[in-house]
Amino acid sequence: MTTPLQATAQVEAGALSVGLAERGPSDGPAVLLLHGWPYSIDSFSASASILADNGFRVLVPHLRGYGTTRFLSADIPRNGQPAALAADAIALLDALEVAEAVVAGFDWGARTANVLAALWPERCRAHVAVSGYLLSSQAANAQPLPPVAELAWWYQFYFATRRGELGYDANRTEFGRLIWRTASPEWEFGEEEFQRSAAALQNPDHVQIVIHNYRWRLGLAEGEARFDEVERRLAERPSIGVPTITLEGDSNGAAHPDPAAYRDRFTGPYAHRTLAGGIGHDLPQEAPEEFAQAVIDAERMARDAGNDAHATEAPHVS
Repeated sequence: MTTPLQATAQVEAGALSVGLAERGPSDGPAVLLLHGWPYSIDSFSASASILADNGFRVLVPHLRGYGTTRFLSADIPRNGQPAALAADAIALLDALEVAEAVVAGFDWGARTANVLAALWPERCRAHVAVSGYLLSSQAANAQPLPPVAELAWWYQFYFATRRGELGYDANRTEFGRLIWRTASPEWEFGEEEFQRSAAALQNPDHVQIVIHNYRWRLGLAEGEARFDEVERRLAERPSIGVPTITLEGDSNGAAHPDPAAYRDRFTGPYAHRTLAGGIGHDLPQEAPEEFAQAVIDAERMARDAGNDAHATEAPHVS
């Protein structure tokens, strides 16, 4: 039986005291695993054990607004925009004195991993992203989609309203259960494993972060000015040159791009894997062996390539 991941340390990093789970040898190659919404670090329990057994130093933080992660000040904006989440990841690596890591994730975590690989490649030894290339901008998100595609984003429209904000706050657990079921329609998850993740949604900043994230995407909420340059660069859909493996489940019920649509965004060593067998959106939890193998293989790709793809100038975030 897999031992559930628990945050065993609080690390002051940037704006946050980050709840961090860590497995594996402290001198092993670092891998930073980033979860999504409405999930938690527990999505990586099995894959983290596999990676630790293979000699990796596995770092799994609760994102801002989840689990035991807390803001260091009441005055810090509860900002959920993508650039803020990426800045959190860089601050955590700095606080842990980790020069570079394989960065891997799904959902919000894949988007954050994309940002690091694109704009901070010197910190990203290799990159594993479920659902591939997810970088976008407020301008791109303003473009309407066909009705059937818009339907998949129903919760974004719900969160744009005060009713949605209050409804999510009052029903975090049942909302999470609904998303798990619709995003992974063939996954028969157990109540115990769901409740472990649902507990992370009770963070006092959770609702503010989630609501801001989705309102920001639709241009309905302002971001922080200090991230404007990062967001400007992300709006240009920058290419990613670090060694990358993208993954997709054959039963992902959440909106996701076709791999052919983003192939040209990866200019370094690259592979894509579609997993069969009813694998949905929470791929690391549904297929932990395959996810861990992708991390192992991406690190090997970086070794084989010498990982010289660090030419991009990193943006400065004050």
